[in-house]
Amino acid sequence: MVDGDALRRLGDERIDWRFKGMPADADGMTVAELAAERRDLFGGGFHPPLVVIDASALDHNLATMRDWCERRGVLLAPHGKTTMAPQLYARQLDHGAWGITVATFAQLRVARAFGVRRVMVANELLDPAGLRWVAAELARDPEFHLLCFADSVRGVEIMAAALSGAARPVDILVELGAEGGRAGVRDVATAEAVAAAVEAAPGLRLAGVAGYEGAVGHDAKPESLAAVERYLRDLRALAERLDLPDDAVLSAGGSAYFDQVADVLAGTRTVLRSGAYVTHDDGFYRGISPLRRAGGTPFAPALHAWAQVTSRPEPGLALLTLGRRDVSFDQGLPEPHTVRHADGTRSPLAGARVSELNDQHAFLRLGPGTEAEVGDWVDSGLSHPCTVFDKWRLLPVVEDDTVVDLVHTWF
Repeated sequence: MVDGDALRRLGDERIDWRFKGMPADADGMTVAELAAERRDLFGGGFHPPLVVIDASALDHNLATMRDWCERRGVLLAPHGKTTMAPQLYARQLDHGAWGITVATFAQLRVARAFGVRRVMVANELLDPAGLRWVAAELARDPEFHLLCFADSVRGVEIMAAALSGAARPVDILVELGAEGGRAGVRDVATAEAVAAAVEAAPGLRLAGVAGYEGAVGHDAKPESLAAVERYLRDLRALAERLDLPDDAVLSAGGSAYFDQVADVLAGTRTVLRSGAYVTHDDGFYRGISPLRRAGGTPFAPALHAWAQVTSRPEPGLALLTLGRRDVSFDQGLPEPHTVRHADGTRSPLAGARVSELNDQHAFLRLGPGTEAEVGDWVDSGLSHPCTVFDKWRLLPVVEDDTVVDLVHTWF
């Protein structure tokens, strides 16, 4: 659960120039007042470019992931770095999430500012000032439960020194890495040394093992799936080798291979950290999602970028008011879907594609039989939500074309 009062206070913030895309005539209104007006996205003063969240797709994804986890008997601590949106954390927790995952002290402070009680830090906490803050939080709130990773004896020593007088111990998961990947121990001997150092530290408790299988696979090819399975089997073998408590956590599972995590770690207390499912995408995750690979009910893309045609300088080319400052481009360019004409009608953009992004422009190459005039609005799907949310402080939530809510982000 989260702090309902803290969430409600978000609605008290005043709309002004700080929030791109918001109606100019809403300056001085509170966020809650603007949402309550249920304005039309196109006739209500919102100006492009604008990234919006589709309410029905969001609801579908939340329910789909909840139901999948319940059927497979796994827990979910979705990675909060995807959205950094406490309003969405609340929705995820309401849909059965076990906790929220973060990666940094800054992200941990956001989660705690909104009262998230169980937080997993998928990283090693080493900053002494931050660790002192953790100790103070543990003393302040007896319901705060913190888990974090460790992959070195030196890291454990730093944590232990700062947390030796903490009100309660911090749960530590020994992190297993992979050759050439990011953090995590590379061999059993180091893992055992880290575990022993944790057990010897009064401010820490050995609570399980963790890892990230996405570091060894980047697509759905058979060789990638096989590499992910080998890594997960090594993770399970490490857990079986260490002297872990009965309530030990085994944590893995990004948004690409969580089905394999559930299969290989079956029978353990498995905690997934999938984060991108909440909005899904029209790109990388669409192509690699386990629910699509398995032929089940897939997630739905919930993020849409609306931009206007600002120029038609050549036949077949339209420039959109959408750029790298507005949308992701690290895992694929925006995918144009429809054009909304001046009279309110819409046409599909079959065969159209975005070929390039500048800071504030998108190059839309129109397909045969498609047309978009200066002033028309274009709806594009986006790939990799993790690098979309960080570009927006306030995102409208829409039902059809009606803005029904506004979601804050904190990056």
